[in-house]
Amino acid sequence: MDSYKIPWKKSAEKDLEKIIRDPNILKGKLVIKGTRISVEFILKLLENGWSIDEICEEYELTREDVIAAIRYARKAVETRE
Repeated sequence: MDSYKIPWKKSAEKDLEKIIRDPNILKGKLVIKGTRISVEFILKLLENGWSIDEICEEYELTREDVIAAIRYARKAVETRE
């Protein structure tokens, strides 16, 4: 089990570095670093049936950016339960 957790933890920590909060960008919403695209917006796109590939193509993001937004949201829910 440890061999599974270690790589995931490293990639998850790296992903979370891609998410920032800056009061000067979208009134302090969580965004993907270097963009004005919020985590909330990514989740709404996914909720409405967009695929990760469609989001990446339309908004010039990487798969890692979108995964980082998903992981951030999951961590936020996980810590509140």
